[in-house]
Amino acid sequence: DKPRDNPTWLVGQLIEMMLSIEVVGIYGNHDCAETTLNENDSLSILIKAGCLQLVSEDRMWVGEMNGRPVVIGGSSYRQRVPEAVRLPRRKSLFEESPLVVWLTHHDIAIAGYDGIGRFSPFEIGNVDLLINGHIHRRLPPVQKGRTRWLTPGNISRRSRVDAIRDHVPAVLRIDVLPDDYQLSEITVPHEPADAVFHQAVIHSDEADSPSRFVDGLRELQTRRTDSGAGLHQFLEKNLDQFDPAVAREIRKLAGQVTQTEVVDV
Repeated sequence: DKPRDNPTWLVGQLIEMMLSIEVVGIYGNHDCAETTLNENDSLSILIKAGCLQLVSEDRMWVGEMNGRPVVIGGSSYRQRVPEAVRLPRRKSLFEESPLVVWLTHHDIAIAGYDGIGRFSPFEIGNVDLLINGHIHRRLPPVQKGRTRWLTPGNISRRSRVDAIRDHVPAVLRIDVLPDDYQLSEITVPHEPADAVFHQAVIHSDEADSPSRFVDGLRELQTRRTDSGAGLHQFLEKNLDQFDPAVAREIRKLAGQVTQTEVVDV
C-alpha cells in the first residue's frame, strides 16, 4: 500500500515468489509517490529484478494458454486507455484470434461509482476483457460491444466504511478455454470486519478542548493500525477548534505519517 520505504524482508519475499513464475501487470497510484513510477518506488525493484513485466500499449505480453493465443496489455495510472488496440501480426492466416485482456487503474464511471468516475466504459477495438483496479469495492460488469469491463475490487479491505466492510476480499481468476473464457472468484482467507477494524472514536458532546484532543489521539495510538485507520475521521471531527493554519499543519503531518491523503475541508 506504500510506494516507498517498504521493509526489505517484504521485497525479498516477493522476489522469491515471483522469480519462479511469469508475472505481468501495471502500476497504480499506490505504487508511485509521484504521478508516474520512478526508480525511488519499491515496485521498480521488482521490475529491475526481472520479477514483473510492465505491460502497456507499446509492450504487450503475447503467449498461449490452453492452446489459445492470448495478448495482455494495459494502461497504468494516468495513462491513456486506447480506443482500439493494434495486435501483433499472426503467425499464419489459420491462427485463431487471440483473447485480448487490457489492464487499467482508473476512475471509471461504473454503476455504484456514479459521479466519481472520469469517463464511462466504451468498446475498445480488438479487446475482449478490461480489468480495472483503483476502485476498492467490487462492481457489476459492463458490456460495451466486444469489450467486457470488470471491476473486481481490492484483494483486501483498506477502511471501515460500510462499502468496504461488506467487501469480501477475493482474487479474480480467468480460465482461458479454446474458444471462450470462464471467470471465477477465489476468496482470500480473512477475519470478519469487526475483528480487523477498531471502533470509530466517538465525538464527545462535552466542550472541545486541546486536552480532550490529545486524549483522543492517545486512544487512537493504543489501537492504531498500520494505515492510520480512524485518524483522518477523528481529525475532521476535532480540528475545527484550532486556528485554520494549525489545522492545516496537523492534516499535513497526518498525511506524511500515514502516506494517505487528508482532505482539507
